[in-house]
Amino acid sequence: MDHASLTTLESMNQALWYNRWTLNKFAAYLHGDILEVGCGIGNFTPALGRYGRVWAFDIDAHAVSQTKKRVKRDASVGLGDIERGSYFFKNKKFSTLVCLNVLEHVSNDKQALANMRQLLVPGGHLILLVPIHASLFGTIDNSIGHFRRYKPQALITEVKHQGFQILSQRKLNLFGAIGWYITGKLLKRTSVNNSYIRLFNLFSPILLPLEDIIAPPFGTSLLLIARRRKRTKQSEAS
Repeated sequence: MDHASLTTLESMNQALWYNRWTLNKFAAYLHGDILEVGCGIGNFTPALGRYGRVWAFDIDAHAVSQTKKRVKRDASVGLGDIERGSYFFKNKKFSTLVCLNVLEHVSNDKQALANMRQLLVPGGHLILLVPIHASLFGTIDNSIGHFRRYKPQALITEVKHQGFQILSQRKLNLFGAIGWYITGKLLKRTSVNNSYIRLFNLFSPILLPLEDIIAPPFGTSLLLIARRRKRTKQSEAS
């Protein structure tokens, strides 16, 4: 794992209030056998264990090692590649897939979505969090390996095409979008550092709850909750 990505993940692990707030947005869909796709260093993995039996994988061996230290024996963690469809487990289907800030790192994201569908039981849920708005794409995105920031409607269309029904969609973190623009576009920083997170933590408990009252028209991220259809639009048998 490169230095910028590791620094950003370690900094985001300190954004405790934001992480809890984000988790609460999809906690109702966490149940049964849960798979975290691209667990990174395990910022969310331990919390997922409160809702069901957890499996988690990442493409990076160092990330897997860090996650294993955090969860100990409370989750099954190993190497995996969602683009290639290669995982440390075999012939396993899940009730819920959680994919947080991962799809933007995958070159062939359409194939990754197709593989996610195959990992779900019919009717299973996909929790997808991705960065949005190309206008925010800056030096941080580039240095931590983002291929893209998504256009919300284009992603929704593709998720539907891959055999999912959209249950909910919402933009998140208007306040963070301002900070991301300043840090990555104006200041040309290459990672999210602890000083940014300290400032973010100071204002998050005040500003983020406002988004629960009035949905923002803009934000750093799009949260999609989708259900696997029994058949794709191409009438593929489930």
